[in-house]
Amino acid sequence: MPELHLLSPLGFRASGVYAGIKRAQTPDVGLLICDTLATAAAVFTTNKVCAAPVKVGREHVRAGKLRGVVMNSGNANACTGKQGEKDARRMCEVASSLVGAEAEMFLPSSTGIIGHMLPMNKVERGIVEAGQYLGTSHEHALLFTDAILTTDTRRKAAAVEFKVGRQKVRLAGVCKGAGMIGPRMVAPGTKHATMLAYLTTDAKISPALLKKLLASSAEGSFNAVTIDDHTSTNDTAAILASGASGASIDYPATVKSFTRALDEVCQSLAYQIAADGEGATKVVKITVTGAATEQDAKLMARFIANSPLVKCAMHGNDPNWGRIVSAAGMSGATFDPDRAELTLQGTPVFRRGTPVAFDPEAVSQSLKSKDVSVILTCRSGKGAATVWTCDLSKEYITINADYHT
Repeated sequence: MPELHLLSPLGFRASGVYAGIKRAQTPDVGLLICDTLATAAAVFTTNKVCAAPVKVGREHVRAGKLRGVVMNSGNANACTGKQGEKDARRMCEVASSLVGAEAEMFLPSSTGIIGHMLPMNKVERGIVEAGQYLGTSHEHALLFTDAILTTDTRRKAAAVEFKVGRQKVRLAGVCKGAGMIGPRMVAPGTKHATMLAYLTTDAKISPALLKKLLASSAEGSFNAVTIDDHTSTNDTAAILASGASGASIDYPATVKSFTRALDEVCQSLAYQIAADGEGATKVVKITVTGAATEQDAKLMARFIANSPLVKCAMHGNDPNWGRIVSAAGMSGATFDPDRAELTLQGTPVFRRGTPVAFDPEAVSQSLKSKDVSVILTCRSGKGAATVWTCDLSKEYITINADYHT
């Protein structure tokens, strides 16, 4: 069976080209097109300092229909005022002219340095050129994926195929993110370096249901990954459904199958972001169970994941469990250490308020794994949450000290 990729779902084309925005001569303008008007949904950053394409994107996806995505890397088009919004709308105009659609049918995205105006002569030329190289192959999917990368060291992609009745349905996605990662994304209208994710499916689904399922899936995946807990100005995750498979997601069994596929793809992408964290050498999975509420579990898991002391200990393979327990205690969540148990890589190190005897050298050796598991069992209720993060290395500091200059 051929490898599944972003363009495996029927009805999509994509491309990516180098337009001269990034220093490195790699693709920096990308197009993702649906051959028909797609059902669409998106979630965006909750940062009050949000980029121009986020403002425009919220407007354009409101009706739940899109023809495609137009994006650039190397420049975030954030903190660029009215001109930035004008430039984001212009990106949509140029992209829409290539397929005979209205500008409002495109979602704009940008990622890169904040506070610089887009070089629109390069961007427009890049969009037009990308339109000339649209295709459905794996290579076209890779070009689009490359166009969204900034400090990433690798591509991030995931795809699944499942059945709805007798019909095959595909769901795929790509994302970028390595630093400035602490997404807190919600759907437009919901109260409440950048993470970008684009998903495609050939399922037939209503805008309202797609919006609901994406918001739920993002909460347990993209919103559950943190590198430095810095919510970006540009965070965006969008999904387009072509309906080309003919399979309808419209009753409980089909919704369950679709939800399972969406969660699988989004969680895989979230894991890949943590694995590619700037300077990271390992993924650290923080699981909190038995918390008083789900919110308490999320709060503790995120505090542990974001603690610089914990992240440094993980880098040094140091089983310093006191940093983990104290991070949970300072989170503000309901937490009784006299009931709790903590395990590192499956080894109990703390139980009911006191240390558990363990072999520090053996646990330190186990922490050298590329995948580290930290489990805090609270025994206070049924709340549970998982957060993915990475260790904190000297390389992270080097990357971010030199990023702008």
